[in-house]
Amino acid sequence: MLMDSNSDQCKVIARTTGTFRERTALRGLLALLLAACVPVPAWAHIGPPYPIMQNRKVGPFHVEVWSNPDVGTGSFYIIIDPPKGSGLQVPADMRVQVSVQPVSKRLPEATYGTWREKLLDHVEFKTLVPFDKQEMWHVRITFSSATAKGEADTDVSVTPTLLGRWNLLLFLLPFLGIGILWFKAASVKHTRRRRVRAARAGAAR
Repeated sequence: MLMDSNSDQCKVIARTTGTFRERTALRGLLALLLAACVPVPAWAHIGPPYPIMQNRKVGPFHVEVWSNPDVGTGSFYIIIDPPKGSGLQVPADMRVQVSVQPVSKRLPEATYGTWREKLLDHVEFKTLVPFDKQEMWHVRITFSSATAKGEADTDVSVTPTLLGRWNLLLFLLPFLGIGILWFKAASVKHTRRRRVRAARAGAAR
């Protein structure tokens, strides 16, 4: 009697464990589907910044510019380095401005100030610039201080940041596939265990 009771308890626990695993997998898949149905905020940046200007000489300094030029709000990081071994330092009163204009000139040039980041290994200025449309934009960066000034320019392709719901679903498809495969494997394993337990129970009788 004690063995039958323990066997019944083991069966209940096994069924409960299997059900819990199935519910957990199902909840994970539902969470991924819900994430695909939620719109991505327009201000979200897709991907890290990338260099749009490298090793550009402006006055006595070398300038490097990284950007994430997205429709909505684009970010710019301007790094200023003195020549190695020159003993020069970036002036404390250095002002950096970023001016942008569509290459088509459908809008007048707009200028934005920057703020200086407190970094130990280099001097970096940062700003956020609004872009209203996906197209090529001309970017002009000006530098000015009491002892040095200059400017540099380049063109960048402004790209959209908003992934549509279907695009986001396509992005999640590999994860959905993994979840479905895991769910099927768990179901097959659970079915095999039930058959083995049923066979053992039939043999015991």
